[in-house]
Amino acid sequence: MKDKTNSQEYEQWRESSIKALIPFIVFVLFYFGFSLWTRDFSKVPMTIAFIISSAVALTLNHKEKLTKKIELFALGMGNKDIMIMCLIFILSGAFASIAQATGGVESAVNIALHFINAKYIIAGLFILSALISLSIGTSCGTIAAMAPIAVSISETLGVNPSFVLGAVVGGAMFGDNMSLISDTKIAASRTQNVKIRDEMFYNLKIITLPAILCIILYFMPHFTSFSQEIQSNVITLDNYIKVIPYILLLLFGIAGINVMFLLLLGIILNTIIGLCYHIYDIFDAFSVIGQGCQSMASTLIVAMLAGGLLLLVRYNGGINFIIKQTEGWIKSKKTCEIGICFLVGIINLFTANNTVAIITSGSIAKELSQKHNLKPERTASLLDTTSCIIQGMIPYGAQILIASSLAGAVSASSFTVMKGLYYPILMLFGLILSISKTKNN
Repeated sequence: MKDKTNSQEYEQWRESSIKALIPFIVFVLFYFGFSLWTRDFSKVPMTIAFIISSAVALTLNHKEKLTKKIELFALGMGNKDIMIMCLIFILSGAFASIAQATGGVESAVNIALHFINAKYIIAGLFILSALISLSIGTSCGTIAAMAPIAVSISETLGVNPSFVLGAVVGGAMFGDNMSLISDTKIAASRTQNVKIRDEMFYNLKIITLPAILCIILYFMPHFTSFSQEIQSNVITLDNYIKVIPYILLLLFGIAGINVMFLLLLGIILNTIIGLCYHIYDIFDAFSVIGQGCQSMASTLIVAMLAGGLLLLVRYNGGINFIIKQTEGWIKSKKTCEIGICFLVGIINLFTANNTVAIITSGSIAKELSQKHNLKPERTASLLDTTSCIIQGMIPYGAQILIASSLAGAVSASSFTVMKGLYYPILMLFGLILSISKTKNN
């Protein structure tokens, strides 16, 4: 008898069962419940929540031996798409770390602030944050770099801190949604087996109008009535050289070159630049790159645990149950898109982590989209965009919490930041408009 060690063969055994969804419920209750109780979403590590829910999943389906279920869990963890995603995460962490050590982010900020007129500083902060996030692939890293600058500008010009911090967070979320090396884009594209570049072009169809409207909004008189001037930064040729890896990453990525090759190229270029400028020696560079890889450990563990858990849930009939339950109202492409957005949005609300929301809902979204002939690139775009919208609108999300914690003397709360945060709301309208144009035939 053929040994059933292939995940696709396991999937053929499944039957619809609501019991299979118990691990999801445990995950939500454990993570979200404790976070609400402690009023701190950092109290419960995401990895612990996944380990506990995975343990619950292993106790279900008493017809199968525990060893067989563990084999299945391991198959899910080692899924090809999960492993490719993890490789990109590792290289992304290494690139971000060595680029920062080389001074790429600081150089990009200096170049941008040199050309921004104080009168249009809020629009400039939005665009600058978007460009940096687009380059380095992390909204949290962008906010950490830009929030202190925004606060300083706020104090100098007497600008409402909610405006400058909201512009920074909004721009960072734009980059998080569009960057070729963003965790959310990597997760969305890999769960749907599409090229990152193709998913990015689908994103553009949704967010181009909201981004333009947001910039126009920041050019309105309410946001430009400042008489003070900001001291112009001195920029040198060195600043331009240090941003070359970011520019090449963006241009080559749009051209369709493999993202892993691009990240390796970016790591090498940044290392060469740092060595030429004697910023570090070769062994320090190795250390920085290694630390960047290690910084992604939590994300890697969550991705693998989620892969194992989702395959167990599928095998036990959970995914089939969800699909059968949605058959009553998901009958077309448009309602399928609404269902996918609702699914990833709800998970994002409870986990406050857009990458985890995409990884968790990706396989369900894939099956729904295949059933209703939705293009995988479109599905990936919906997952990516919806999760970024929700992440940018929840006061307990990491992005808004970082912005408020770095506000310093202005003492801005999460809700203060949200008062000046317009881009995620405009993104939501863009998403609704995009879905409304979907043709069911």
